[in-house]
Amino acid sequence: MAAAQMLTVFCYDIARDRVRRRVAKLLEEVAVRVQESVFEARMTRARASDVAERIALLIDPEDQLRVYAVPADAIRLCQVRGAGAPIEEQDFYLL
Repeated sequence: MAAAQMLTVFCYDIARDRVRRRVAKLLEEVAVRVQESVFEARMTRARASDVAERIALLIDPEDQLRVYAVPADAIRLCQVRGAGAPIEEQDFYLL
């Protein structure tokens, strides 16, 4: 049985431009940017932990990374106002 995927939200506050660009590039490979320093993706807890560890190796002690996991039964409680919508589960991906 495949591991359950959850909506995972990554957000960061990083002081140095070079590090911030590297973190954004890493997240753009696995998630969708929904705001300047906020990314969303559907992934397993293990995958989210792996991504967070990779980012932790890049950032400085005064920087901040937050990772929020939203379980499937709580997604209906999420709200978006204005442009955009929460990332929906897909059975396919366009390349």
